[in-house]
Amino acid sequence: MSQTRHVPVMLQRCLDLLAPALQDPAHPEPVVVDCTLGLGGHSEALLAAFPTARLVALDRDKEALRLSGERLAPYGDRATLVHAVYDELPEVLARLGIPKVQGVLFDLGVSSMQLDEADRGFAYAQDAPLDMRMDQSTGMGAAEVLNTYPPGELVRILRAYGEEKQAKRIVSAVVREREKEPFSNSARLVELIRDALPQAAKRTGGNPAKRTFQALRIEVNGELSVLERAIPAAVASLAVGGRIAVLSYHSLEDRLVKQVFAAGAANTAPPGLPVVPERYQPRLKQLTRGAELPTEEEVAENRRAAPARLRGAQRIREEER
Repeated sequence: MSQTRHVPVMLQRCLDLLAPALQDPAHPEPVVVDCTLGLGGHSEALLAAFPTARLVALDRDKEALRLSGERLAPYGDRATLVHAVYDELPEVLARLGIPKVQGVLFDLGVSSMQLDEADRGFAYAQDAPLDMRMDQSTGMGAAEVLNTYPPGELVRILRAYGEEKQAKRIVSAVVREREKEPFSNSARLVELIRDALPQAAKRTGGNPAKRTFQALRIEVNGELSVLERAIPAAVASLAVGGRIAVLSYHSLEDRLVKQVFAAGAANTAPPGLPVVPERYQPRLKQLTRGAELPTEEEVAENRRAAPARLRGAQRIREEER
């Protein structure tokens, strides 16, 4: 599998956001965490751009770790790759004896490898077993979700995670079909969605199966509940002056990141205090005004960058004990 086709999204902007923390003379050997290693594009760029930095990189996908390990081998012991889900960051850092870090990066998109490897079942463009697990050694795959979840729960997932307006229509068709024969492959699901949708719904927004596949992927991998734990844990792992950059790809992820950053950047004092005591002062400073978007040139070069939203924040104060 060629690694050259993998183009990291908003790469230079991510490096620029993290640079002041990773070039701070107060931390001559900064630690930066790539919470979503994937094919290692962002990680390699971090190691190249910041020659004194040590990288800790996490991924739940063993195949991604193997391929990235080859890519990052020239950097020797500056790179530590760990098989872990990103909400396990506190345990990983504790195990490595790292109290605080200077930088954290999340790129929440499905890695190019998972989309391009036919047998993983992430992509709707080719027939494959309906799996979608990022770590294939654990948990239930997408076929099992489709075949066993009650209809109401499937509707909720498609609406909440896929923002699919036709969720009820799709789920009725799924329930009818799964009684005849359980789902196992993606092509049958794509065809069912095409048949279930009214003409008008098929005319907008690319492949009509896209939203359903996104919803199943988020459910199978518990992505939002993991993210709800992971972003606050990452903020807590930052040293004062440390920076975090998060790339998300749909509104639910972006909203979660926005809420955590906004809460950290707010003062929590009861109203009416003439002077705000230290313990109520903001812990974070937001580095982006709202979410930053990729440039038109970047989207033209890499269509997977189109939905990306980037937010950054800096740790400006310790937690009060």
